Amino acid sequence: MATLAGVWLGMLRAKAPADRRVALKHFVMIALGVLAALLIGVGLWAYTPDESRTELEAKYGASPADYIEVAGIRLHVRDTGSRDAPAVVLLHGFGSNLQTWDGWVDGLAASYRVIRYDLPGFALTGPDPTGDYSDLRGLQVLNALLDRLGVARAILIGNSIGGRLAWKFAAQNPTRVESLVLVSPDGFASPGLAYGRKPSVPTYFRFFLYALPKAMVRMSLAPAYGDPRKLTDQTVTRYWDLMRAPGVRAAMIARLKQTILEPPEPLLRQIQAPTLLIWGEKDAMIPIANAADYLRTLPDSILVPLVDLGHVPQEEAPALSLVPVVDFVGAASSRRSR
Repeated sequence: MATLAGVWLGMLRAKAPADRRVALKHFVMIALGVLAALLIGVGLWAYTPDESRTELEAKYGASPADYIEVAGIRLHVRDTGSRDAPAVVLLHGFGSNLQTWDGWVDGLAASYRVIRYDLPGFALTGPDPTGDYSDLRGLQVLNALLDRLGVARAILIGNSIGGRLAWKFAAQNPTRVESLVLVSPDGFASPGLAYGRKPSVPTYFRFFLYALPKAMVRMSLAPAYGDPRKLTDQTVTRYWDLMRAPGVRAAMIARLKQTILEPPEPLLRQIQAPTLLIWGEKDAMIPIANAADYLRTLPDSILVPLVDLGHVPQEEAPALSLVPVVDFVGAASSRRSR
């Protein structure tokens, strides 16, 4: 930069036009060189290739037995608690992973069989060989997993897009769902979006195939917390690592392109399972105002708002947010057994 400034000053001080032209030429060449160096530096800083699957499995996988072939895909599954207890199935949100439920698992496993898995296209499950990330495919995989694990009937708990899969499954398979817990669920179109239409995914999203700095992941996760100070470095690192699992970023973009929302009311009205909605009052991703749409449409539903929490209360305040869940599923099971 000192050399660049020196050439610029020399050009200004030159008295002859020829000297100025030579100085200007030198200035432009050096400026272009500096710009190229800056771009290369930024590129090297931002470039984030996929992580080794072997290393990610060693870091985030509990056991080789946690991988199950289901519906043509190798699912990463955790299955804990007594096999004789009622089954709870946990479905995570977009860009997330089964570890999002870590803070709830111990509290649930005392009374339930707890099943959670990385949805196709995410984390250690990785890309679906079919390339299909539609809700229809997600429901097919869930159905096949329950069959494979010998679960005839389950309590479904889903967050965000996992919530959308949970309520769609409950609508289409009423005999398989004991009760339903929706944590800030997706499903109703946001203002400006239309049902029945593929979303327009910006071309620049392809940038994330090659560059995903950890700072960018932190910025994208912070709005999911009512208090971003509770977002730990460990959590950011986990998301960042598992988003860089081989093929996951491309699968995430493919899912965005394939997501076509349909009017939810007809399906919601078909749900027979008692339903709990829990929603952070500071949810900046899917606002708690959406809960009114669910309460108005679901035949048997209640809302528990969570003060000062955001989109992922199971991460932000696991002990606090689990209390209404345990109370609800216990009461729903007692009611059904009468």
